[in-house]
Amino acid sequence: MRKIFFIIVSTMSIAASAQQILSPETLWKLGRVSVLGISKDKKSIVYKVSTPSIEENKSNSKFYTIPVTGGKATEVQETKGLIADKNISPNGNYMLSSQEVKVNKVLGKDIYPNLDKSNAQVYNGLDYRHWDTWNDGTVNHVFYGGIPADNVRLAAPIDIMKDEPFDSPQKPFGGDEDYIWSPDSKNIIYVSKKKFGTDYAISTNTDLYEYNLETKTTKNLTEANKGYDTNPQFSPTGNLTWLQMKRDGYEADKNDIIVRFKGMDMNLTANWDGSVESFNWSADGKKVYFTAAVDGTKQVFEVNFPGLTRIAVIVNQVTKGDFDVSDIIGFSGDNLIVTRNDMNHAAEVYSYNLKKKTWLQLTKVNDETYSKLALPKYERRYVTTTDGKKMLVWVILPPNFDKTKKYPTLLYCQGGPQSPLTQSYSFRWNFSLMASQGYVIVAPNRRGMYGHGQEWNEQISKDWGGQVMDDYLSAIDDVSKESYVDKARLGAVGASYGGYSVFYLAGIHNNRFKTFISHCGVFNLESMYGTTEEVFFNNWDHGGAYWEKDNAAAQKAYTKFNPITMVDKWNTPILIIQGGKDYRVPIGQGQEAFQAAQLRGVKSRFLLFPDENHWVLKPQNAQVWQSEFFKWLKETL
Repeated sequence: MRKIFFIIVSTMSIAASAQQILSPETLWKLGRVSVLGISKDKKSIVYKVSTPSIEENKSNSKFYTIPVTGGKATEVQETKGLIADKNISPNGNYMLSSQEVKVNKVLGKDIYPNLDKSNAQVYNGLDYRHWDTWNDGTVNHVFYGGIPADNVRLAAPIDIMKDEPFDSPQKPFGGDEDYIWSPDSKNIIYVSKKKFGTDYAISTNTDLYEYNLETKTTKNLTEANKGYDTNPQFSPTGNLTWLQMKRDGYEADKNDIIVRFKGMDMNLTANWDGSVESFNWSADGKKVYFTAAVDGTKQVFEVNFPGLTRIAVIVNQVTKGDFDVSDIIGFSGDNLIVTRNDMNHAAEVYSYNLKKKTWLQLTKVNDETYSKLALPKYERRYVTTTDGKKMLVWVILPPNFDKTKKYPTLLYCQGGPQSPLTQSYSFRWNFSLMASQGYVIVAPNRRGMYGHGQEWNEQISKDWGGQVMDDYLSAIDDVSKESYVDKARLGAVGASYGGYSVFYLAGIHNNRFKTFISHCGVFNLESMYGTTEEVFFNNWDHGGAYWEKDNAAAQKAYTKFNPITMVDKWNTPILIIQGGKDYRVPIGQGQEAFQAAQLRGVKSRFLLFPDENHWVLKPQNAQVWQSEFFKWLKETL
């Protein structure tokens, strides 16, 4: 009997040791699934798989269909005609599109035609650059025109925003979700922030506009609301629906579902303590399904639409589990088609049966790769904060975790600052990858995280260096009580606001940490205010400008909460990473931090990506990022 037991244990040990761990190279060979839609006959899903090529330094894509009931995927060369095109008018006569048009003279050679070799740029207001692009006088406009047919010459498409210096789709990330047809094909609804220059840079007031094809006139449908109005859709019964934030300048305000019904705007989620990410109407028009963060995950919710009846509006959570439902694609009978991922698995397409409450995985693009890997384990932990609240902390343990060993441990600081820390799967800040290199990861849902109520989310505004810093330290101190944590080998890492957090912690950590990594982090709040492109964000989160001496909130932010005021306490190695084309957190932030560290005599390194923005998108640059990230940890931790 003992011999049999020994053989079984030995076999299990060999199998475990034969498994690989996730590496940066493997991570960037995974297929990235994105869904185009459900086929016209409702029988299949049409999707794309993009796979990065390190050698070619780009991604290559293939298209597939797969039955909604599951089965074998079929590669297709052409997707046109497989799914309904939302940009074709319901009557089939016209098609919507967008393109860039030149409306302003900004370039020197445009202003002075005889100086055609000039590369000067002239600006009379802010919004002279956005995200990673300088404003050259062009904007996005919506067009409509006839649908091409064989041997038919069509008139040029009509620009419905002719000569306007405003964008639709919105820059930098807007797409064709920013414009739709009305059900009767008589109107086009589009999203635009009709502000220019400095007014644009200090506001979030996008509106929904309605352009009438017959009269060629435009009217503002949401003029009364001063915050974001986005994502227009019509319900199956013809009611305009959209997402709305109330307060101008607050990009992380509560996002609600608004339905315009018989001339009245009904807020379906007003009494629900959460923020909506995306939504879809049910086929019968009686419910709206939406995604939102909740307790460290993203799930599907439903809310009923009562019309003018006295039926109560009730929000229910539909799905539950330690995973993220990242997108609702649509419906197939009783099945909700979504994309789903978790910390160990990139997104795949799933079907969720609303009646049986069962899941069916449809695509299995990366299953073979994952089957060969020993994957980390993630655990929920609830930590009591310094103000007596319960905070969710994700703890990610290395593959083949042995609690009798001691592991170097990383505090992960989330960016945003108001963004959810859920079961996401990043191709850069990948918890599974970090844990697979032998690190325990501590990822707290600190103040400013969606999914724990609006009050929790809003507490970070005007308090960047306050309670949230206590939340970080409460999390790492609590997990450090575990015997498997090597308290002599703690590090802190993060990007954007997470990078700011690293710079700030470097001045207050009292020697808890042995190393730091900050990616595109805010270092100097004053120079950040003077160079970032979306000024509304700084006005809201810091309370105003640094020169407002009578503004107590602003003065507290620019003095007490400014990392530059504590550089004299820096004594810990730090890797500083920066994108050269990052105009949200401009290059000077990284340069100032590196210069301070070097002149202080602190071991430091500056990793610059001249052609990357706030993110690192090119495959070879991504490999350099991962290599330098883990090389630094090996050197210093």
